[in-house]
Parts: sequence; C-alpha cells; structure tokens
Amino acid sequence: QVQLVESGGGLVQAGGSLTLSCAASGSIRSINTMGWYRQAPGKERELVADITTSGTRNIADSVKGRFTISILRNNAKIMVWLQMNGLKPEDATVYYCNAQTLQGKSSWGQGTQVTVSS
Repeated sequence: QVQLVESGGGLVQAGGSLTLSCAASGSIRSINTMGWYRQAPGKERELVADITTSGTRNIADSVKGRFTISILRNNAKIMVWLQMNGLKPEDATVYYCNAQTLQGKSSWGQGTQVTVSS
C-alpha cells in the first residue's frame, strides 16, 4: 500500500507562487508515475501535471509555462513537487497528489487547498 502526504497549500495573491510537496512511502517500488490533479467544486478532477520516475513530464495546457513538476526517488520514498508561479484566481481549488503503478493501481493524497486572492 502507498501512503501519500501532501503539504504546501495556502493563500497567495494573484501572480504569486506556491510549491506543493508530496511524499510517497510504503509500497513505492511499483510506482512509475507521480502527479498532481485538481478538482473544483462541481467539476471533474483534472490532471495538472505528472512525471514518470524516469523524468518524463506531462503538463496541462492551462498551466504550461507557469507550473513545473519535479521528482526525487530513493529506496525509502518518492518526493514530487509542483512549483506554481503566476497563480491566477482560476487556479484556486483543492490539489491532490497521485501515484500510479505500472499495473494501473492509483493512490491519492488527502488534498491540499490552494487559495488565490485577486
């Protein structure tokens, strides 16, 4: 079983920056992709960015050029960061860390709130 612990959400002014962190522990050997999703009230959860353990990145068009994702892996855990620059009010919502295995199993963090004031 994979445990995901997120941190780094909070309140920021429009145009500001935040970094979200996610630590994966437990059965991490089979994880091949880590990512960040977000879900606004009444909307479906959407991919923001993901990255494979070999470093291949996938960034949503809506955040391309403003958000970056990075990963660090060792024997005990995997860390993934989402650096968010140039935040806009429409970026404000709950962000979720996700881990996926090659077998297609998905694990989710508890979510962290990002609030952007205009």
